[in-house]
Amino acid sequence: MKNSLNTFMSILILAVLSAGVYFIVQTVRESAAAAANAAAAPFEGLQQANASMQTQVSQLLNPTPTIIPDPVTYINEIRAIARLETIQYSIEKVITAEVGQGTFGFAFGDKLLFVAHGVVIAGIDMEKLQPGDMRLENGVLYVKLPPTEIFIATLDNEKSYVYDRETGLLTKGNINLETLARQSAEDEIRRAALEDGILTQGQTNAENYLLKFFTALGYKTVLFEH
Repeated sequence: MKNSLNTFMSILILAVLSAGVYFIVQTVRESAAAAANAAAAPFEGLQQANASMQTQVSQLLNPTPTIIPDPVTYINEIRAIARLETIQYSIEKVITAEVGQGTFGFAFGDKLLFVAHGVVIAGIDMEKLQPGDMRLENGVLYVKLPPTEIFIATLDNEKSYVYDRETGLLTKGNINLETLARQSAEDEIRRAALEDGILTQGQTNAENYLLKFFTALGYKTVLFEH
């Protein structure tokens, strides 16, 4: 009985000592971690300050444009339209704009290549349809449509860009050159669509669409006059 009691007391003392050692080790570890964090804190603050400084310098060298629209809006005109858009072209055109490309072009010249992406939309303005342009004779509907016209010929600014630009050694370039290239690009895109026959195709599409429309209304025979 006495031996058992001695054995139990030995185990109890050993457990207490083990718990004490574990507590001391954990305390040392936590103290070391706290000291490391405290030592790293100034460096983290320095890194954050450095990152903030770099951000401010970047914003200073490459400022983000601020767009401030005037709160006052002037509506000049409102009118109803009855346009039947029947065809759309998506066109890409390369425009070369240059100035001062003579003998001293290397010094005072300016040249750029502008890649223009544009959209041309054509169709029929149904508002121009007159009462006499439609008549019904012997069950046949005769229709004379207004001429096809271009409604929109404009650049897609998100896709259009300056591909390359070369300026002379003694010039900063013509500030209006890109603007002139864009204006010329719109004219060229419109001209390209016209040369490809956009008006004729637009007229054909309009007649095909309106043929289905009039047929759905009950007219069995529809003839388009030109």
